[in-house]
Amino acid sequence: MRRRTRVARRRTFWQRVGWLEGRHRKWSRPVRARTVTEAWQWYPPRYPRRTCRTAERGSTVKVVVESGNFEFMERTVIQQDVAADAASGSAQSDADPVLAPIADFPRIDLRVGVESWDKRRHAGKKLREEVPHAAQGAFTADPDRPDPITLIEAAHEGRQPHLIPLRVARMATSPFAFLRGAAHVMAWDLSRGPRSGIDVVMNGDAHTDNFGLFGTPQQDIVLDLNDFDEVTIGPWEWDLKRLAAGLAVATAEAGLPAGERRGAVKEAVCGYQHTMRRLAPQGSLDVWYQTTRVDTPHISGLRLDAEARAVVRRAVDKARRRNNRSLLSQVAERRTDGSWRLKTDAPILTPVDDATREGVVTGLERYAETLPRERRFMLDRYHVVDVAHRVVGVGSVGTRAYLALLFGNSDADALFLQVKEAVRPAHAPYLPGMPHPYAGHEGERVIYGQRLLQAVGDPLLGWTSIGDRPFYVRQMKNLKGAIPLARMSGASLLTFSYAYGTLLARAHARTGDAAAITGYCGSGKNDHLGSAIADWAIAYGERNAADFDLFRATIASGRLKAAEDPCL
Repeated sequence: MRRRTRVARRRTFWQRVGWLEGRHRKWSRPVRARTVTEAWQWYPPRYPRRTCRTAERGSTVKVVVESGNFEFMERTVIQQDVAADAASGSAQSDADPVLAPIADFPRIDLRVGVESWDKRRHAGKKLREEVPHAAQGAFTADPDRPDPITLIEAAHEGRQPHLIPLRVARMATSPFAFLRGAAHVMAWDLSRGPRSGIDVVMNGDAHTDNFGLFGTPQQDIVLDLNDFDEVTIGPWEWDLKRLAAGLAVATAEAGLPAGERRGAVKEAVCGYQHTMRRLAPQGSLDVWYQTTRVDTPHISGLRLDAEARAVVRRAVDKARRRNNRSLLSQVAERRTDGSWRLKTDAPILTPVDDATREGVVTGLERYAETLPRERRFMLDRYHVVDVAHRVVGVGSVGTRAYLALLFGNSDADALFLQVKEAVRPAHAPYLPGMPHPYAGHEGERVIYGQRLLQAVGDPLLGWTSIGDRPFYVRQMKNLKGAIPLARMSGASLLTFSYAYGTLLARAHARTGDAAAITGYCGSGKNDHLGSAIADWAIAYGERNAADFDLFRATIASGRLKAAEDPCL
């Protein structure tokens, strides 16, 4: 079976389709169209496109397109004369590579193989003819660019009004904090740039602070992506550019010289390129097995120097001290009657009323149904003791996030669960989004994306609804830590920049076409792509600085209200 990206299909496969017939499943109405594009015009808007599968056998092409109640199926293609194709230069040879699109579930077909990785690599390489590496470095002011403050205000819709000044205050603390909170602004800017034509399940917010340490079910400490609120399907390079911009802004804020800032970005791109090239020929099972443990002298294939090892050791020691037992002593207290309650530390940790508490507990009971069945036995041995509202992060401030304290065998067996509202991702206006059924519930979208991108995940990940709002659930700060990359310089900065590029590539390779991305990125022998992304990141850092100044001026003018204390 040959599978192509949307771009490749438009130029090649659909040119060969003679006609399609189908039937509306509900009304039994026959439908006839010459192309799938024409067939799509029959679909009512409420029926999103779901799948498009093709299979060629001899002179027959089987086309399956499903969307809502519509199904177009097998029909014979009017074959063009092969000699005429060769004369016109449009013939498809057996050696022509075919790229694999991202399927929705995906639908499993174990009877048809896939094209070799080398053919897909060549297909990715051909995409450079349309979007050369140099095009990825262009960032110019768009005259139609909306007011960034308007985009930020739009992102505040649906949030808790009394917490928006706190969000504004946190964004106003530094250019990097502004970058973190202004994901909607960067999403607009990225949507106006070139696209390679290869999509992956993208993190959507892969700046440097969204990489960190966390514990596996086996209590090992690993380094990986750790925030997935913006996860969706989109171009792989948008994630890489978000990482590059984060590096450029964070290192500029730290006062590093321009050459060192540029070197860090190029090192991250280099790590991405080299890792994709290494993973492209590997089996999918090998790719999915890979993790990055931090208790080894190497991270992402690089040997750590003494300074980097010391940074990792301190971060790991701190992460190991962050567990349910230590969190209990920090955020909870025992009452005189022997019961426990969460402390009040406004505005970060505040009590909730009885109705909200009951809603959260009910939501957690529904959440249990999204866990693998064997893990429900584990959760069933706990009960909720107290619930509080907890403010987290920068971009997430204002959304509803609750901290639930649960006990099992005794008060020495504490479990903290974070129940966090999931909102529409920043890239949603510019991308098709996650497929059905994950697009129907934002919490499910986040958890599905996390399970796809993370090498090892929290065993208690799940989702639920409270009222009419979607939430996702995870453990709160259990063996979690951070690498202080913004305070690094020299060899340590380059090492972790490379490592973050490596982690991003591995995450993309789990669902995307690593061979095609490798073909587009190149081997890394030259730094054309690295230089282009570095040019873009430096230019975007300057744009972010200008937006940050405008943001602070808007606060001073009174248009936006900021809390006096950002409570960091």
